[in-house]
Amino acid sequence: MVFEGLSEKLQNVMKKIRSAGRVTEKDVKEMMREVRMALLEADVNYKVVKDFIAKVSERAVGQEVLESLTPGQQVIKIVHEELIQLMGGAVAKLTVSPSPPTVYMMVGLQGAGKTTVCGKLANYLRKQGKRPLLVACDVYRPAAVKQLQVLGKQIDIPVFEMGTGTSPVEIAKKSVDYARSMQFDTVIIDTAGRLHIDEELMHELENIKLSVKPHEILLVVDSMTGQDAVNVAESFNNRLDIDGIILTKLDGDTRGGAALSTKAVTGKPVKFVGIGEKLSDFEPFYPDRMASRILGMGDVLTLIEKAQASFDEKKALELEKKLRTQQFTLDDFLEQLQQIKNMGPISQFLGMLPGVNSKVLKDIQIDEKQMVYVEAIIQSMTKKERENPSIINSSRKRRIAEGSGTSIQQVNQVLKQFEQVKKMMKMFSNPRALKGLRGLGGFRLPF
Repeated sequence: MVFEGLSEKLQNVMKKIRSAGRVTEKDVKEMMREVRMALLEADVNYKVVKDFIAKVSERAVGQEVLESLTPGQQVIKIVHEELIQLMGGAVAKLTVSPSPPTVYMMVGLQGAGKTTVCGKLANYLRKQGKRPLLVACDVYRPAAVKQLQVLGKQIDIPVFEMGTGTSPVEIAKKSVDYARSMQFDTVIIDTAGRLHIDEELMHELENIKLSVKPHEILLVVDSMTGQDAVNVAESFNNRLDIDGIILTKLDGDTRGGAALSTKAVTGKPVKFVGIGEKLSDFEPFYPDRMASRILGMGDVLTLIEKAQASFDEKKALELEKKLRTQQFTLDDFLEQLQQIKNMGPISQFLGMLPGVNSKVLKDIQIDEKQMVYVEAIIQSMTKKERENPSIINSSRKRRIAEGSGTSIQQVNQVLKQFEQVKKMMKMFSNPRALKGLRGLGGFRLPF
């Protein structure tokens, strides 16, 4: 989960203050000490922490809080608002040129995930109706050009390359002319990185910048590098005057300090985050949503957006009709599970639900490989069995288990889950029943 350690610590602090009947200056001071420790342990820049604590403390000991009926909640509100400001406040969108093509130049150290991010950004922009062209300007790293071509093939986006014998400046210049002539409206340039910042690297990037005059220079930062990420961001910004930051590997076991520090130190916004290995695991950075996730308030808007992108509206209406007429079958059950799987890792979107803290998520063992067994079991059934599971007796269960390479116990488990889902979805389709719904009665996903 994103910012797992920081999230858990801050939620524990918030829990203490939320239950407080009244809050004194001493309480605020103690709470701020814990928040300070949580942020420093998460590798947030020391100066950033100092400024953040000063701002929250000043507001938290004000009259509006101390005389409030719910002082604990007021303090949490202040921490939430200041976290949003720390990460940039408003959402920072990409600049789009009024006269195509718009040129985006990707920069960063080797190993930050620059080439993969080029593919992810191209895939994201294509979904927004753009026609992107990927450009291979990393002529030094072995197989860098090939990697970009493989990514381009996966998402069906062309790659402009001139081999490894041409200068990156020349490749960049020619790619923009090519994009203009072939009516590509977006050019994404993948530049070379080094294991450390050096004069040669910076000089080359400055020359590419002078040559193609990119509309945006985006710095790709590995969020798992912690404090080093801030130093890297500062160095690149001083030399190239970057326009925004893309944080990668935010789904890893990261302490989160980079995301909370880069905006405050460079003054440049985080525009996108990479949250997984798939090319679709890429989303705009919303400071308000991220602050809510960190404090355990959930991120329902992102969850809704993911659901809208993954679920077929026509099929959803058909399902509603089936539920009303009690025609929900095992085929429908499998289809729903597959659509949920399309939303990404289950633990990721469970973390977006309000009130689900990182500690609880750690205890939930979600084996997504079990989904393969669920599919095999259902697909080993006859059409009649899938439509009417009540006819599945012990001999049929034995046949299904053998056909799917599973056990009778696993077949029983899938049938039980199906009945639970059927019951639960029937409740969700009935507004009256929803009023009396209290939790999911111990429902567990079958994987």
